[in-house]
Amino acid sequence: MRKIVYLLCFALVFLTAWRDNNKKFVDVAGIDYSIKPGDNFFRFVNGRWYDTAKIASDQSGVGSYSFMNIPQKQLLQNILDSVSKSKNAMGSVEQKVGDFYASGMDMATINQRGYQPIEPVLARIDAISDVPSMMKFVAAELKSGNGSIIGFGISPDDKNSSINIAHVYQTGIGLPERDYYFKTDSSTLQIQQVYKKYISALFQLTGSDVATADKNADVVYTIEKQNATSHKTNIELRDVKANYHKVAVAYINQTQANINWSALLADLGAVTDSIDMAQPAYYESLNGLLKSIPINDWKLYLKASTLNEYAETLSEPFVDAAFQFNKVLSGQATQKPRKRIMTDNVDRYLGQALGQLYVKRYFNEDAKKRVLVLVNNLQKAFENRINHLDWMSDSTKHKAIEKLYAITKKLGYPDKWRSYDKVEISRGKYFENILAIKQDGYAYELAKLNKPVDKTEWSTTPSTVTAYYNPSANEVVFPAGILQFPYFDFEADDAINYGGIGMVIGHEMTHAFDDQGAQYDKEGNVKNWWTKDDYQKFRAKTKQLADLYSSFTVLDSVHVKGQLTLGENTADNGGIAMAYDAFKMTEQGKGNVKIDGFTPDQRFFLSIARIWRVKTRDAFLRTYVNTNPHSPAMWRVNGPLMNFEPFYKAFNVQPGDKNYKAENQRVKIW
Repeated sequence: MRKIVYLLCFALVFLTAWRDNNKKFVDVAGIDYSIKPGDNFFRFVNGRWYDTAKIASDQSGVGSYSFMNIPQKQLLQNILDSVSKSKNAMGSVEQKVGDFYASGMDMATINQRGYQPIEPVLARIDAISDVPSMMKFVAAELKSGNGSIIGFGISPDDKNSSINIAHVYQTGIGLPERDYYFKTDSSTLQIQQVYKKYISALFQLTGSDVATADKNADVVYTIEKQNATSHKTNIELRDVKANYHKVAVAYINQTQANINWSALLADLGAVTDSIDMAQPAYYESLNGLLKSIPINDWKLYLKASTLNEYAETLSEPFVDAAFQFNKVLSGQATQKPRKRIMTDNVDRYLGQALGQLYVKRYFNEDAKKRVLVLVNNLQKAFENRINHLDWMSDSTKHKAIEKLYAITKKLGYPDKWRSYDKVEISRGKYFENILAIKQDGYAYELAKLNKPVDKTEWSTTPSTVTAYYNPSANEVVFPAGILQFPYFDFEADDAINYGGIGMVIGHEMTHAFDDQGAQYDKEGNVKNWWTKDDYQKFRAKTKQLADLYSSFTVLDSVHVKGQLTLGENTADNGGIAMAYDAFKMTEQGKGNVKIDGFTPDQRFFLSIARIWRVKTRDAFLRTYVNTNPHSPAMWRVNGPLMNFEPFYKAFNVQPGDKNYKAENQRVKIW
């Protein structure tokens, strides 16, 4: 997606066990006292759990963070099992999610159909005779969710956040990002080979012999590599201003005549005289490749793109082929049960419909009220911290505080739900159901073009264990899914809640002032509100943070990418500081009464380490480091704490401890 949204992305048995066996919410028995807190606080708190935790064969990791969505999906599955067996009113939310779930569970019908559902699409590719007919096909498929060589979306204008405009962005590759086509280490070379084998398998499943399929896969891979050549890296994509180029359609229609933007946009139903071309180099290159690459090679590419897009929607052989490729990226040994796959798909395709049922059945409304109190306290703590910064001038402080208090707070679930009234869902037609949902989704987004931004919309489903800050709306969002233990619990003391959901709240607020968020004003526009001197000081501090994280080793020679993770690391460091300051406003935070032998400050930090209790497979971690803007879990704990003086005091961290940093080496931004 072009739009920048920061996601903060336990099995249920863990969650239940902690509540039943540890009412005070600190896993005292799990603390590894053989490790000094100042050497590795993540291991001190989580080491015993980490060494004994087992990752299920159908998962790439276990613990909290994004893996806490696993028990959430069980709750959703309970709902789906129920509504799919009930007779629901046609057109109701229950009917749509229940019948969609049932259609995906009907593997007998799906297997019997094979790849018949996409035969008409493949026939349309065969009928392509030249570049204009090819681009007409590309536009038609894009409206069904198959982007192939054109990345297109509708979202706010970075320079005028009140209006939605059309954006196009780099795409056209099947591997996670451009560097996978050019790196030559053994791990990447293996991924390249498995990917080619996967593309070949897709051609074989649609009738090609092995030799022809392998040859076709080589053609497809070569085109993708040429597309990747013009791609920006993930780090380069973080440069807000360098990835915004609003251009006149009349101009690019002349300079990129092979793409023929006027005809393409007309076919897409997008009436506009300008677009934001986020990465122009990709489209300049594509314009040339459309002529230099033979049309028959492009047709092979489009077939591979189509088969890849729909593989997991087709019969088991296609699903199996996709899994064989994906597991080399995730390390996942076996496929998820079909019920879990379909629960994920209902959440993905009809998320706000399923979300209504989730909130109705599981959400505690009182959590919304109590967390709002924490959000407001964190806001006050942030204001106080800004006022006491020694590197920022008063004029910039004033504008920063204005932006801070302009942040919109969204908790639990949307005030109004996304409607799927125009989508018809039928049992026995799984492929057609997905196609209908994707086409409705495209129409839903297209209707926003050149219209005022609806600031009530959400970018995630209510059940997801996540949180995000959206700079173009200057909003923080905390779905119902994250308003539960270990992040938040009514029965927990303030130290636990402020170290949990408080840290998350502070993290998302700090995103408004990280290296990207700081470029947006209080209205969500990319606009400078800093003095030149203040911004230079800020950039110098963020460079120090990037350099620090780049020194952290993840696996053998694999390091955290400090520039890629800079925004999230800034938010982690700021989030802990804001949460701690807010905690010190509470009665417990002002006192020194021990619980389970730990002071309030110690419990606060124990809670922070606990919310990042995660264990993953090495293959997943390698992909994660290359593609994810968050640091791995261990460094989301150890990184910020080595910069934070109250942690040193709470656990008596001393020179000689492995994670000790002299005061002048600690990076302090917010």
